[in-house]
Amino acid sequence: MNAIDKLLTQIAKQHLGIETLEARNSDSLDFHDVAVWSLHDALRAAYEAGAQQKAK
Repeated sequence: MNAIDKLLTQIAKQHLGIETLEARNSDSLDFHDVAVWSLHDALRAAYEAGAQQKAK
């Protein structure tokens, strides 16, 4: 797993309660109900992480 995948997995865990972004070939494991405010927070975290990387 590369650094970007690790970061995205960390964001998914923190903001969405999703343990892995790997496909597990099971609907109950691969599809999640997510509140829009949690999705908003996760997208903002990903955007801010990208902006920080670009600024370096």
